[in-house]
Amino acid sequence: MTVRLGAVGAGWWATSNHFPIFAARDDVELVGVCGLGPELDTVRDQFGFGFSTGDYEQLLDADLDAVVITTPHDLHYEQAVRAIDRGLHVLVEKPVTLKADTAWDLQRRTAAAGVHFVVPYGWNYKPFTERAKALIDAGHLGELQYVQCHMASPTRGLFAGDPNDIRALWDSETSGPSVSTWQSPEHGGGYAHGQITHSSALMFWLSGLRAATVAGRTSLGGARVDLFDSAVLTFDGGALGTLSGAATLPDINPYQVDVKLFGTEGVLLLDTERERVSLHRYDGQAWDLDIEPGSGAYECIEPPNRFIDLITGASTVNNSDASIAARSVELIDALLRSSAAGGVEVAVHP
Repeated sequence: MTVRLGAVGAGWWATSNHFPIFAARDDVELVGVCGLGPELDTVRDQFGFGFSTGDYEQLLDADLDAVVITTPHDLHYEQAVRAIDRGLHVLVEKPVTLKADTAWDLQRRTAAAGVHFVVPYGWNYKPFTERAKALIDAGHLGELQYVQCHMASPTRGLFAGDPNDIRALWDSETSGPSVSTWQSPEHGGGYAHGQITHSSALMFWLSGLRAATVAGRTSLGGARVDLFDSAVLTFDGGALGTLSGAATLPDINPYQVDVKLFGTEGVLLLDTERERVSLHRYDGQAWDLDIEPGSGAYECIEPPNRFIDLITGASTVNNSDASIAARSVELIDALLRSSAAGGVEVAVHP
């Protein structure tokens, strides 16, 4: 099977990560690309798209099987809905939406349409996180009672400086990230939507939990959007948790993602920076995984490949589906609502 793929969005991340992966596959035909600006035709020719357009409805009508959406955060929902309504498989960048109700609407639409929906959370597809998930699913933790989720990134420039600086980290020949996306509170800028989306999606995929309440605060640190986030959580079923994030690691430091799960039968510690996964049970059983050096660094190679494999039937495993994405969105939505109200506890979902 050859997957006829269209692309809505042709900016720095799509051209540095997704398009090279799709273009290298023999089972993908790059039918068309939709974008804005003078670089669009260059992108079309660079990756071999059949045509380029500024009208995404025209693209979606071009006899596609699937679409990849990499536009600004606040445009994802409408574009994904249009694609799902046409019966297309969808890979959409995180955050999938900015509000809980629209995120869960995408989940419902995806289920009703019977299409594949992948959100490219790279850490969810690392071999060591998949092995950690298998240990958890085998029941070695028992019932979860406490969760800790922390992330810190060298992203000060992205959220509070010159976002073009991030181009040095990725091989993109187009313009860098837009200030209007990453540094605008109206369009979903800030650390919570931009980065905690990663750590929370990993937490929810590993744990299977769903947040119930959030009491959170954010700090701008002199920026227009949040650079620091902190919250106390409760989860359906009664578990307690904490969530934190910081945008201001020095550029020379690797990303920090820590997820710690404490259960009635054992404890899991997962740390991408120091590349550690351990699960130790109270009965003395223990697993300390061997992790290849360097594999904790962020990359997003497997999710686009998995998207195509799901469509062709080469894989049946989706580690970042619409349900995982919606749990992340509703948590971040509640965190920001709580902070705006002075840190009071708010409900995450009805």
